[in-house]
Amino acid sequence: MKKVRFFGAIITLAATLAWPQETFSRFDRDRALEMFKVIDREVRQHYYDPKFHRLDWDANVAEIKQKIEEAPSLNMALADIAAALTKLDDSHTFFLPPQHVARTDYGFQYQIVGDRCFVTHVRPASDADSKALKAGDEVLAINGYKVTRDTLWKMDYTYSVLRPQPGLRLALKDPAGGERKLDVAATVHAGDRLTYPPNSEWDIIHAREKQQQIVRTRYLELGDKVLVVKLQEFLYSEVEGLVGKARKYPNLILDLRGNPGGEAEALKYLVEGMFDRDVKIDDRVTRKDSKPEVAKKGRNPFAGKLVVLVDSKSGSAAEMFARVAQLEKRGFVVGDRSAGAVMEAQRFTETYMGANTAVFYGASITVADVIMSDGQSLEHTGVTPDEVVLPSAQDMASGRDPVLAHAAETLGIKMSAEEAGKAFPYEWPPEI
Repeated sequence: MKKVRFFGAIITLAATLAWPQETFSRFDRDRALEMFKVIDREVRQHYYDPKFHRLDWDANVAEIKQKIEEAPSLNMALADIAAALTKLDDSHTFFLPPQHVARTDYGFQYQIVGDRCFVTHVRPASDADSKALKAGDEVLAINGYKVTRDTLWKMDYTYSVLRPQPGLRLALKDPAGGERKLDVAATVHAGDRLTYPPNSEWDIIHAREKQQQIVRTRYLELGDKVLVVKLQEFLYSEVEGLVGKARKYPNLILDLRGNPGGEAEALKYLVEGMFDRDVKIDDRVTRKDSKPEVAKKGRNPFAGKLVVLVDSKSGSAAEMFARVAQLEKRGFVVGDRSAGAVMEAQRFTETYMGANTAVFYGASITVADVIMSDGQSLEHTGVTPDEVVLPSAQDMASGRDPVLAHAAETLGIKMSAEEAGKAFPYEWPPEI
């Protein structure tokens, strides 16, 4: 069992093996029940609220066991296990199933802007691209289900993790107001079933290197007055050099849009790099006690003006940093309301050993509630920016970024939305 403390989001999975989709035998059903037994044990031992938010956990477990017994396939049995954890209504507690061998790419990215969902990027040469799906198209429904802030993460989890689909049916509205329906086929990248030990560790290293390239911190200098930093994930290795570079400028724009969170220590280090005094980040409330998390005075912190950018994909540590900046009147927050996914979790990775196969699965389990210094939780509410600035459908269609342009303007820098849109070109995740 592996444990990792993090303020993360439902993005990265610890599972590394697909379960073969053959006839659901008694043997495989028993293995699904064994997996659920282990997950149940981990939740009972580690979940921060021993009362489970007044959910009758015993009844929940009994119901899920019965559903697994009646499930027509392994996919449905795994979905039942996932359902047991989603009943806690907790952004950081979820099932990590064995990953499918084939990797599914739908060819487009989308996110909530305000209270609506929009396509933000379309992968070139994908089926979505060939069918003229465009950035700026509003997504009204996916496979018949209405898209909202509350439902989008569930759709992502279902279609990307639990039950990848051969395609998605989209109900769309274009920037001019015209509505249409579109069937978008997924690209499926075949993989090899992982045996124990792995056949080639070099394949794993190569995939990791590609991912590290995507999450690297990116910088943009606006003359000698403003440094713009695109921090894509809270990793200690990525924030370590950030403060030193920022000190050379009187103004800093910290772009946390799309940042899902990350390591708790990286958050603490960055807060220390922005303050010349001790700062309370939060109270960490576990099933045993409540302890304050305090960032100590930085040795040589960045002392200039700070503007923080957030959007609906800014989660956990990203939200916490933005809220600390607000509460301590250290920075000005611009953009969209953040994800509202703020808890502290640990990942518990388990291994089911077969004769010649290792199946990796597990769960992310919230081990502490996070209460900010104003006594409030950000879970389900998020951070409301000091100034809400949203891109329009036309902005997304044209690749303009009015949010970054406005942030630069508040610091005395003239920057068009067109120029801002070219600052950090979108990089597609690797096809592995």
